[in-house]
Amino acid sequence: METKKILNNKFYLYMTEFFAGMSVMAVELGASRLLAPYFSSSQIVWTIIIGTIMIAMALGNVWGGKSADKNPNPDKLYMRMIIAAVWIAAIPFLGKYIILGISGILILAVNNNFLIWAAFLACMVIFVFPLFLLGTVTPSLVKYTVDSLDDSGRTVGTLNAFNTIGSIIGTFVPTFVTIPAVGTSITFLIFAGILLALGLVYFISTKFGGLGKRKISCAAGIVLYLFCCGAGVGNRFAFWEENLLFEGESIYNYLQVKEDEDRVILSTNVLFGVQSIMKKDNSLTGMYYDYALAAPVMAALSQKEDADILVLGMGTGTFARQCRQYFGDVAIEGVEIDQKITDLAETYFDLPSDITVTTYDGRAYLNAIDKKYDVIMVDAYQDITIPFQMSSLEFFTLVKEHLKEDGIMVVNMNMHTEKEGNINQYLSDTIANVFCSVVTVNVTGSTNQELFATVNPNVIAGFAGEIEKLDDDGLRAMMQRVEAGMIKYEKGEYLLTDDCAAVELLGMQVIDELIFDEIGYYKEIYKEEGIKGLLNSL
Repeated sequence: METKKILNNKFYLYMTEFFAGMSVMAVELGASRLLAPYFSSSQIVWTIIIGTIMIAMALGNVWGGKSADKNPNPDKLYMRMIIAAVWIAAIPFLGKYIILGISGILILAVNNNFLIWAAFLACMVIFVFPLFLLGTVTPSLVKYTVDSLDDSGRTVGTLNAFNTIGSIIGTFVPTFVTIPAVGTSITFLIFAGILLALGLVYFISTKFGGLGKRKISCAAGIVLYLFCCGAGVGNRFAFWEENLLFEGESIYNYLQVKEDEDRVILSTNVLFGVQSIMKKDNSLTGMYYDYALAAPVMAALSQKEDADILVLGMGTGTFARQCRQYFGDVAIEGVEIDQKITDLAETYFDLPSDITVTTYDGRAYLNAIDKKYDVIMVDAYQDITIPFQMSSLEFFTLVKEHLKEDGIMVVNMNMHTEKEGNINQYLSDTIANVFCSVVTVNVTGSTNQELFATVNPNVIAGFAGEIEKLDDDGLRAMMQRVEAGMIKYEKGEYLLTDDCAAVELLGMQVIDELIFDEIGYYKEIYKEEGIKGLLNSL
């Protein structure tokens, strides 16, 4: 039969398996980037992505095996690959609208675990179908490659090896090559194009089996793919934002820099939020960075000639710039795991050239140095994306070992709530097990809470006296607000360790609480007046 000729070339079948495995992993990694601006890139989101994809692949394996036994026509397999290719190519264009639509419906329909449900349903709608189709590849190819029972084991083993090797390459290439270089959208399009090409090669080599509908289907696939390329390339994730100076991706983050009349802002992996800010008039930011300036005041940096500050989670250097502005040429070092953020700091945020920023994990950096500091700021928590290794008893013990005798640690905790057993309570109790003197202050107008810790209680006790020595009236007034809001923290029984630190689940609980507090008013309108009343209220 003419359609069988290309199947005699087992290398082509092995390459089909290879690229199918590669594409599955590329889509999985692309999924994390597609979801990150809306749901973060926490371990919970990764769990949802992996679980959803495994469900799709398992169902595809089962159905593909039955289909291959019932009707072993290879035309069906390669047409499924073309369909999968077109679907994957459409994700950059349609994915974000599906996510927002699902989120809008669920926010009115569910009362608990909103982010979990929204991320799960978004994954199911966007990714299950194309990966289900790719899951049919392996059982179908087994049907075409096994010639006899004598060599079935070797043939199936070779197929699995090609699939595994493709998956390995599909893991590394998007992470280290395509996503940082050309972005998530083009990454989806590249691998969709590979799948489309495999299907087209098959049908062209068989001269379409004399079936006009195959020609029409292939032509439609090409047209739809080209349309998706045009619609998806350059289509921004944050399409509602204006005045974006930069939108792109790094190995670790989705990044956007935006500007208004007064400031330049960096946001990472979130729909809305500020990770770093630069005020154009060099005034105080009105955010948690201003509160964190209490740490160098407590440590009397303006009175020292050899003061040292370390910022773990440098971002674009907001805290570092403020320290330079108010405390002179103090020595500042930063640690930032994302080199692209450091590049943005130099391009858009006027990071002083003499401030050293090391591209490294904060905890690993502390393990690698012996230096002690007057102030260590820990600013590495992004909503529910909290690195557990920088939230544990062992980590804060390491920070303590790198502080001078009168040194102070300041930690930005960004999900403050009064609910018992919340993430900030866990963090505060953990820190209080390491430091003998701990105080907290809530940041007005936000969910941030600043924590100050030291092994020398006289440092915090002398804060009021240090405030009076400040020359800048604006800074002095800000520090008086911080002092008025400070509460001595009493150690509780909650504890995070390297072995047990459920920071993602704790963070998710707070996010849910904050979301439903914000939209409670609109939910009541929806219950009483329905969708029409809700639309009228917006």
